[in-house]
Amino acid sequence: MLSTMTVGMLRTGGIFALTLLGSLPLGMIVALLRKSRFAVVRGFIRAYISIIRGTPLMLQLLVWYFGPFYLLGINIGNWRFPALIVAFVVNYAAYFAEIYRGGIESIPQGQYEAAQVLGYTKVQTFMRIILPQVIKIIMPSVTNEVITLVKDTSMAFTLAYAEVFSLAKQISASQTSFTPFLIAGIFYFVANYVVEMIMVRIEKSMDYYK
Repeated sequence: MLSTMTVGMLRTGGIFALTLLGSLPLGMIVALLRKSRFAVVRGFIRAYISIIRGTPLMLQLLVWYFGPFYLLGINIGNWRFPALIVAFVVNYAAYFAEIYRGGIESIPQGQYEAAQVLGYTKVQTFMRIILPQVIKIIMPSVTNEVITLVKDTSMAFTLAYAEVFSLAKQISASQTSFTPFLIAGIFYFVANYVVEMIMVRIEKSMDYYK
């Protein structure tokens, strides 16, 4: 049982890591496009964020997995894991984008003007002056989303992907035991505790006053 659960934990960790690697940078791109000077781009991004935030992740998983075949008639083959990662990345990028946007808009306009006076380009201003402050401001919100992601990995059961929660259900049903659920619960708790500790350390390292 433990060996099977360990495999599930590794798969859950894989979903978590790949989602973060994809959604954090994609979220920043979406946030910047949200502020585009082109109305069509802004409208498209707003619609994307609205749809993602207004529909369940479970439904989005099903759309990404079954959509290519039922909507386009394309048989991609073994698309389960890629569809899972794409759905998670697209979903979390929308939430991270709104967090980034809130952080960017909290920076006083005077800092942009001061950077312009000093001869900074827009890219230099954003990368050297704005972004470091934004990261510090949004860290608590990002931490909450990352913790939520740890728990949301259990949604992979929607596509019959055998992560730790799915395996716990299977083993519990076959052995009529609650122990697999207990192990899964401990795993999620420890994983979230580790994530919280890491994020707190990052946040403290960015405290400019110490």
